[in-house]
Amino acid sequence: MVTDKKYTTVSLPTPLFEKIQEKIKGTGFTSVSDYVTFVLREILTHGTDQEAFNAEDEKKVKDRLRSLGYLD
Repeated sequence: MVTDKKYTTVSLPTPLFEKIQEKIKGTGFTSVSDYVTFVLREILTHGTDQEAFNAEDEKKVKDRLRSLGYLD
């Protein structure tokens, strides 16, 4: 059986990557990619009925990203 799956690369900040590595130790996830793919599929499948963030949550996330230098 030949599988013709196509993949792309997504960059993660190293501290986030390391946190995920720690989180998945001892689980069935064999890689950070497997875990991230699972989480994104869950969000896209189950998270479509409501907004991911309310206005206050969105502001907090943007403020945090700004403080980390990801937003101007």
